[in-house]
Amino acid sequence: MGTKSAFNWITLWASLLFVVILGFSRLSYGIFLPGIQREIGGSYSQLGMLGTVNFIGYLIGTLCLSPLISRFPNQKHVINRVSCFLLGLAMIGSAFSDQFIQLGLWRFVIGWLSAIATVLVLSIAMDAVRPAERGVASGLIWLGGSAGILVTGLFAPLTIDPSHFDGWRIAWMAMGVFGVIAAIGFALITGKRDTPPLPPQVEPDSQERVNVYRLLLNPKKHLLLIGSYFFFGSGYIIYFTYLIPFLVSKGIPSLYAGLIWSGIGFAGLFNGWLGGKAIDRWPSGYTLAAGLTLGTIGVFGVATNHMIVTAIGAVTIGLVSFITPPLMTTALLRLHVPQHAYAASLSLATAFFAAGQIIGPIVGGVAVEKYGLQIGVASSAIFMAIAAVLAGVYGQRQRQLTSEGFSQSG
Repeated sequence: MGTKSAFNWITLWASLLFVVILGFSRLSYGIFLPGIQREIGGSYSQLGMLGTVNFIGYLIGTLCLSPLISRFPNQKHVINRVSCFLLGLAMIGSAFSDQFIQLGLWRFVIGWLSAIATVLVLSIAMDAVRPAERGVASGLIWLGGSAGILVTGLFAPLTIDPSHFDGWRIAWMAMGVFGVIAAIGFALITGKRDTPPLPPQVEPDSQERVNVYRLLLNPKKHLLLIGSYFFFGSGYIIYFTYLIPFLVSKGIPSLYAGLIWSGIGFAGLFNGWLGGKAIDRWPSGYTLAAGLTLGTIGVFGVATNHMIVTAIGAVTIGLVSFITPPLMTTALLRLHVPQHAYAASLSLATAFFAAGQIIGPIVGGVAVEKYGLQIGVASSAIFMAIAAVLAGVYGQRQRQLTSEGFSQSG
């Protein structure tokens, strides 16, 4: 049982790692697309497929994690240290890509490593925090992803402007170096914390995994929450993949495009804290649905073809529906899933999230090729709206179950 407050050194270093795991390794790809296209070539649909390759790696990573933990039940910290360190090195390696296939292989490896790091960093950090403050702690960790978005936006003049041919390479190398430093810092701060050995009679085998599947995929329990996470994954990744190419196609100067991107990250800094407080106070699918609904409205800023409205919509997404859905899903699972099954449950939920992110760039790429970048970006609103509806129904189902529990106890 955790004894630390939400504000502690482990949470801080976990947040710094999420700058890399989410902001740098995955979402920075969208703002680097114009520079990558100029140097390596390919259509936006083809380059979007590299995003799909990244999330295929992410999906495989989440599926590998559960058997990996089962095979080495007392080595969670070691597995995390290795995956985080290699993630930083892989980002550095990707900066030297000269061919489409080569970059795709690096994106796959980065996705695979980031999936393992996402689940383990959250699990290790949450184990140290008092249960009543885990929502806030989760928000603080996830806001690292927002900080990563903010920083990548500041790189925009270097990565988007045609005068800086290798700008995206320099930025990715710098991000990889930061990732190695963050991995070392987190390893040192958690180095003295060893996972207690499991009792001999406990065998984390197929029986436990079957229980996790039944728990999460049961329509009367958490299937709607998992479905919402899936559709959110599809929607948000379309937006983040094609937003910058859309702005560039409209002739927006690289500095302003970067500021819009940074605006998402800056707003997300408050999102993590506000979302964490909200889910601690109102641990319900309704809270999740509210953020997703506002995010859906924010996406429609692109459809207006007005840059100020687009910027306001982007900030809205950053404020209420960029970090909020992952941290709230994480917190809700932590509240309603048994302690021994949490890591496996989070891994399975993340697998559905990753599957949504695999589908998103494909659907978005088709929409971009057929209807243009504006419609392609705006198509993310469809997935966000479905996610909001499912979250709302999940909240209703949870309230019904709570009412039934009170009735039976009465």
